[in-house]
Amino acid sequence: MHTYKAAENALTDKVILITGAGDGIGRVAALTYAKHGATIILLGKTTSKLEAVYDEIIAIDGPKPAIVPMDLKGATKQNYRDLAATIEQQFGKLDGLLNNAGMLGSLGPLEHFCVSTFENIMKVNVTAQAMLTKYLFPVLRKSDSASIVFTSSGVGRQGREFWGAYAISKFAVEGMMQTWACEVAKTNIRINCINPGATRTAMRASAYPGEDKNKLATPTDLMPTYLYLMSDDSQDVNGQSLDAQAKK
Repeated sequence: MHTYKAAENALTDKVILITGAGDGIGRVAALTYAKHGATIILLGKTTSKLEAVYDEIIAIDGPKPAIVPMDLKGATKQNYRDLAATIEQQFGKLDGLLNNAGMLGSLGPLEHFCVSTFENIMKVNVTAQAMLTKYLFPVLRKSDSASIVFTSSGVGRQGREFWGAYAISKFAVEGMMQTWACEVAKTNIRINCINPGATRTAMRASAYPGEDKNKLATPTDLMPTYLYLMSDDSQDVNGQSLDAQAKK
């Protein structure tokens, strides 16, 4: 899986929505999927970043992407309903959903957590992703083989001091994935998690400001796993939590 090599046309004719597509792993996933033929729907809260990724996809001759500016922290049920209706109208289906957007918040003892920050982290990392997935199910069912990928974390599998609300949210994501995967087991939809591991992103830098980023994997290094779960080669994989980096 970590050495998986997708065929150049592995994602041709697939429509894939990526949240948090403006930078980091989301940006690289968008470019990677586009290189393999997918039409990408770029969702994020900063329009200028989405436009930059849009231009990068066009520059590599990828299929023309779509841009959806949306702040998951403030998104409503109607926003999700409207998004699903627009996707069905413009594309007729959705083949992939990468729930990549996330909020770290501040690290520290749980005893001292800020209630409003806790609520915002849970909204972005759990509630918004559940709502988005729920309202996109009708268009995902129109695909021959649809893949939903949630983003997990090592601190969402084993609790660690000072990771607070972020860790709790990732435990919730793992449970949500497992529950949903059981419910879709005999359908055209599969649902899995990816744990990116320590990666050279802005979120990682905010958690470990003194860390030597040059010793970390880049988002590009993780793409074999991301490609695998979106390609039809993984159509029998469901309910799994995969590591994007090989254990050392």
